Amino acid sequence: MNSTDTIVNSLLSHTNTNDGQLPPVEDWNPPYCGEIDITIKSDGQWLHNKTPIGRKRLFKLFSTILLRQRDDYFLVTPAEKVKMEVCWQPFVIIDFDIIKEAGQSCYLFTDQCDNQVLLNADDQLKFSKFEEQSLPIINIRRNLYASFSRSCYYRLIDQADVVAKGNVQQIQIQSAGQSFILGTIED
Repeated sequence: MNSTDTIVNSLLSHTNTNDGQLPPVEDWNPPYCGEIDITIKSDGQWLHNKTPIGRKRLFKLFSTILLRQRDDYFLVTPAEKVKMEVCWQPFVIIDFDIIKEAGQSCYLFTDQCDNQVLLNADDQLKFSKFEEQSLPIINIRRNLYASFSRSCYYRLIDQADVVAKGNVQQIQIQSAGQSFILGTIED
C-alpha cells in the first residue's frame, strides 16, 4: 500500500466517527513520514502525481486534514504526517453572497472545497505577494487562507467603494459594519 492509500484509509477511519466536525489536526502529533506527491495549484486545483484529482469529494476530504506549520503544509492523521506542496494558498474563493447577520450586511465567501466564511473580523483579510502583486487573502480556518478567483475578485471590486486617503485611493467593501481594504490606487 502506498502513502496515499495509507492516508486515505486513516482519514476515512477517523471521519467515520467524527460526525462532520473538522478533525483536530493541531492536537495530533504523529511521526513525520516524508513527502507525498500532492500539490494544490494557485488556482485551487488539487493534483496527485501531477494528475488532477477529479473527485471533489476526495480533495475536500484531504482539505479537512490540512495543517500549516510556518510555510510548510502537511496532511495529518493521528498515525502519520506527510508534507505536500501548496503553490500559494490552499483555498480559493469562488463565490460570495451578501447576507444579513445581526441586522448588518455581511459577505459570506465560499471556496472550492465548499468551506464558507463570514467576513466579520478585522484580522480575517490581509495581503499576500503572488507573482509580484500584493493580493487579498482571507482566513478560512486556523492559519489556512484562501485567495480569490479572478472572476470572484472582479465581482467583489465591482461592489466596492473607492475612498480617498491622502494620495492613495483605497478600494473597500463593507461587511458586518466594518471596512475592509481590497487594494489601493495611487495617484
